[in-house]
Amino acid sequence: MPTVRAGQINIHCEVLGEGEPLLLIPGMGIAAGTCFFRQAAGLAREYCVIAIDNRGTGRSDQPDAPYSMETMADDAAALLAALRIDRAHIYGISMGGMIAQHLALRHPEAAASLVLACTSCGGRHSEPPDREYVASVFDTQGTPEDRLRGRLHFLFTEGFVGSHPDVVERYISLHLDSMAPPHTYIRQAEAVIMHDTYDQLPGLGLPTLVIAGEADRTQPIHNSRALASRIPNAELLVMGGLRHFLAIECPDELNRAMIQFLRQHPLGG
Repeated sequence: MPTVRAGQINIHCEVLGEGEPLLLIPGMGIAAGTCFFRQAAGLAREYCVIAIDNRGTGRSDQPDAPYSMETMADDAAALLAALRIDRAHIYGISMGGMIAQHLALRHPEAAASLVLACTSCGGRHSEPPDREYVASVFDTQGTPEDRLRGRLHFLFTEGFVGSHPDVVERYISLHLDSMAPPHTYIRQAEAVIMHDTYDQLPGLGLPTLVIAGEADRTQPIHNSRALASRIPNAELLVMGGLRHFLAIECPDELNRAMIQFLRQHPLGG
């Protein structure tokens, strides 16, 4: 699958399906193949899915230099241009939703619509993640697998972990196989801290669907409500009782909502 040059680094993506292009942007410290392993194939039945590895993750370059949302948005725009895609639907989850906001703001000609899942406008108008979750992300005790298992209750509902052990084990295996080095977690976390689009969001003039997990402790529901209130005519979908990893826990339900929205806003619309 393609690896393209974006400025001074190489950015990797996976491409699936045919149809209107749909760019998938994963969250902090996670490769696209892990973040969207249960979701991408379903979306690819109707769309040409381009799942990107952000700088610092997966098979993209992992420079130890300052990162910013603006830079990662420019990476994504450069990848689309290298693939000769003029406009695409943009879907970002968690940090990927932050990147998606900057992509739409900095490269409005490249974004046809936005789907922003479990994410935030950042800054003082956002509610921070659960302190225990933040501490777990930067905990250096134990093995990487121990630390990953210790975070499961923040990412999935307890019922899902108990009833779908095969899915959870697949997620753990994929994440461990593509785990980002510590320095990129720090660089991406720095970018998350500096992210703030609150004042710019009213200038977005494209169809937007905001999706939240009602019980998300990583990106509290307040942040999705704030996004939806700031983006003109944005739609808000709250998925009851769910936590952060909607794309893994309930991919079919999430895909149905996304596809219904995207059908209403085709590229030529």
